[in-house]
Amino acid sequence: MGKATREAYGNALAAVGAKYKNIVVLDADLSKSTKTNVFKEQFPDRFFNVGIAEQNLISVGAGLAAAGKIPFVSSFAMFATGRAFEQIRNAVCYPKLNVKVCATHAGITVGEDGATHQSLEDIACMRVLPNMTVVVPADEAETTSVIEWAANYQGPVYVRLGRAGVDDTTPTGYQFVPGKSQTLVEGSDLTIIACGALVGPAVEGAKELAQAGISARVINMASIKPIDKDAIVKAAQETGAILTAEEHNVVGGLGSAVAEVVVQEAPVPMAFVGVQDSFGESGTPKELMAKYDLTAKDIVAAAKKLLTRK
Repeated sequence: MGKATREAYGNALAAVGAKYKNIVVLDADLSKSTKTNVFKEQFPDRFFNVGIAEQNLISVGAGLAAAGKIPFVSSFAMFATGRAFEQIRNAVCYPKLNVKVCATHAGITVGEDGATHQSLEDIACMRVLPNMTVVVPADEAETTSVIEWAANYQGPVYVRLGRAGVDDTTPTGYQFVPGKSQTLVEGSDLTIIACGALVGPAVEGAKELAQAGISARVINMASIKPIDKDAIVKAAQETGAILTAEEHNVVGGLGSAVAEVVVQEAPVPMAFVGVQDSFGESGTPKELMAKYDLTAKDIVAAAKKLLTRK
């Protein structure tokens, strides 16, 4: 098990902060949890704690962007995208300001904090906004590449990060490109398209399927918006079935984004591994991933069921 993507974010943020002096970082009194404290320790004059005031967090970030800075603003995903949605919409996306919303503690693996803190709708909320780029990195290496890219990209970005450790799946030498995916495993019977914390289980699931004589392609779709339409269409045409896997509500997230492409360009049977339109609850990440059917075992079962519809 590798590092949590929030830890990778903290380290990557400090690294880009050393390179680009116009980067500023804002947090809503959660810097030890979001790991922006790594940046704070190195560049205290460019770090601002706005307190438990997420709407203000986004608004101040927008003002700094309008003044020519590159603000990275962080809080838990539940509050960054929920409490501050209107500010992200009207103060960041509408004027297309250069604000990077990097939200941690997304998904069910927040664990013991429970349903109120487990954001399962943030991808949906962010991808409906015009001008917003939405990224869900899978591991430490991909997070590092995403933050370097975001620092150089002009425009609003939402980066979804997790609390718990994840499997390392990104190949050496990888560089994030918006609108492009990574094929981690080749296959011909079906394609598993995953993002974030479900990429590792998808790769593991493909190995189990191979033992059963099923050839599963695995695609890491970190770029939710823009999405890699070419890879989706190619997968549909070549494998004839698509299974999506995400640590998010199946309504409005990665699965919906993929389905929007499939239904228009290359209709094939689809299935969706994710939280089935419910809230979460308190528990350890491992317990919750099992209860909400987000494990490699669940991906294998969903894949086998999907293949009966080809």
